[in-house]
Amino acid sequence: MTGSLNQVQTRAYQDDGFLFPIRVMDEANAADYRRRIEAVERDYAGDPAPLRHPLNTYMRQGSHYVLSLANQLSRDPAILDAVESILGPDLLAWSVEFFIKEAGTSHIVSWHQDLTYWGLGETDEEVTAWLALSPATVESGCMKFVGGSHKNAIVPHNDTFDDNNLLSRGQEIAVDVAEDDAVDVALQPGEMSLHHGRMFHASGPNVSDDRRVAFVVRYITPQVRQHGADQDFATLVRGANTTNHFTLLDGARSDFEPAALDTFDRVFHQHAQVLGAGAEQEMNYVR
Repeated sequence: MTGSLNQVQTRAYQDDGFLFPIRVMDEANAADYRRRIEAVERDYAGDPAPLRHPLNTYMRQGSHYVLSLANQLSRDPAILDAVESILGPDLLAWSVEFFIKEAGTSHIVSWHQDLTYWGLGETDEEVTAWLALSPATVESGCMKFVGGSHKNAIVPHNDTFDDNNLLSRGQEIAVDVAEDDAVDVALQPGEMSLHHGRMFHASGPNVSDDRRVAFVVRYITPQVRQHGADQDFATLVRGANTTNHFTLLDGARSDFEPAALDTFDRVFHQHAQVLGAGAEQEMNYVR
């Protein structure tokens, strides 16, 4: 399958700040990826945990440094083709994660803008690819976007540290959001959405009887800079690194190798410093 976008799609993304659904693999392949990540959950969960951190810590940040599956998916040609249509031929994976909402739970994601705490400024040289590995429906807590909201600057946010909020700081936009204008981003397995880092977005609880399993990559161009720290890290997934603004690190060839665990810790502590800047209490990275 090709993920390349046509002119109508790229214009829609530029106007709305998001685009969906984009079919990048068939449902059978998506089901296989889900099976594989759930096998990792079974193999590496438990008490005591066989890893340095709880498994969910590795799932929620820098997964491609320790999980070969995440590294493979972040380089999927159909995903990269679509992202290239937005950002151009030189692509870095800055953050790679699995975002899972358990069935029958009340966890939500409050209205927020991704770029608020990343230290990357208000760049347009970033896009999030959100791939559904299980049905993402209103009932299972799919994302919702306010079209055109990416044309705003970053607005004030409050940290709630609400245990029911899946975001690390429970961050939420401190201004009124026009929820009546929100679009539900329903996706079937193998479909993805793209969204801008200044997009107002949120998601509701998963009241369905199935997990909502998503694979998420934050792609940037080499022109992006990290303003919150002296150094930041990324993985070159297509094209060339033309600026050296980021220290390039390799993705995992197998799961949880000792050297990869060291790499993960290096990135994790740097990102924790940036993401936690100004927080009034310790952030929760293991939700």
